[in-house]
Amino acid sequence: MRTDRLLARLEQEPERPSNREVPRMSRTRKLLFGATSVLYAVIVVAVLVRADLVRLDWQVMLFRPYKQWPQVHEFLDYFVVLGQRGPTAVLVAAWLGWRSWRQRTLRPLLVLGAALLALNATVGAVKIGLGRLGPHYATTVGSAELFADGDIFPSGHTANAVVTWGILAYLATTPRARRVLSVVAANFALGVGATTVYLGTHWVSDVLLGWVAGLLILLGLPWAEPAIAWAEDRIQAWRDRGRATLPGRRLVPSPLSPVTRQSLLPSGRARPADELAAQDEAHGETAVIGGRAPASSSSGTGIGAARLYHAPSRQHPLRAERAPVSPQPPVHPFPDRSQPRTARLGPRGQ
Repeated sequence: MRTDRLLARLEQEPERPSNREVPRMSRTRKLLFGATSVLYAVIVVAVLVRADLVRLDWQVMLFRPYKQWPQVHEFLDYFVVLGQRGPTAVLVAAWLGWRSWRQRTLRPLLVLGAALLALNATVGAVKIGLGRLGPHYATTVGSAELFADGDIFPSGHTANAVVTWGILAYLATTPRARRVLSVVAANFALGVGATTVYLGTHWVSDVLLGWVAGLLILLGLPWAEPAIAWAEDRIQAWRDRGRATLPGRRLVPSPLSPVTRQSLLPSGRARPADELAAQDEAHGETAVIGGRAPASSSSGTGIGAARLYHAPSRQHPLRAERAPVSPQPPVHPFPDRSQPRTARLGPRGQ
């Protein structure tokens, strides 16, 4: 198989940009984030003061749902894998990697990485700080089992299911796809949380706090979009510099991230490519350094009003311009045998 042709075909694949703007921290999103934060604090306080929520935890644990409905135990053992961080992260990363290649942007993968990093930092810190034991390791009936070197509160399975599957809805490119993926992500998150309670691996309060913790990560992701755009621009610039050093390689500059394109305009909306091309023709081309135009000193963004240009291809000389070549007589591979051969004169032929 000719890999060079395959790679050339991939290089010529047209860019498929997202037709949906990058989410911003709107007023509604900020209100939802504040309300969710209050609910998070209420659940933690309810567990700390051993209120009715802890009593509900013990009632469900002593009810033992896995013994009440054993016929679904085998199926739920496999279904709960949808909340494990390793398998779900690999599956979603593979899908987002394909989208990144099609859209010629690293934003989907960087958003997933930022969300998982924030999830590990926040949920892991609370787990270690509170140290709650799970239902199978509980020692005192009615106790909250806190500060006992456990790591069960909040539920990592539940929070990971909310964040990992919710990323697909967050990165959706159309309103219809966003609604459908939101419903799918909600079903997976609710199902994984309920399954952990059924299997007896988590308290009810663990699952409630896991849902809230995952929702906080999704609501606060727009705050991380500037950092994601900065990282994407730096990675693309580093890749362009590496490609420029390869001999015989034509440099194709990478597009700016969606957040950077929006920040370059007063209205916050990216202009179409034909409008930028017309402006470039009117003002003339600017110098290209590392695949990008130098930033304007008046922009103040560090990236500025950078414009991207493809390197001009070298024109081949026409046939009439080539140097003439004098004709040469044909060279026969075999001698002509049609003429009679004469003996060479010598001492015997005299």
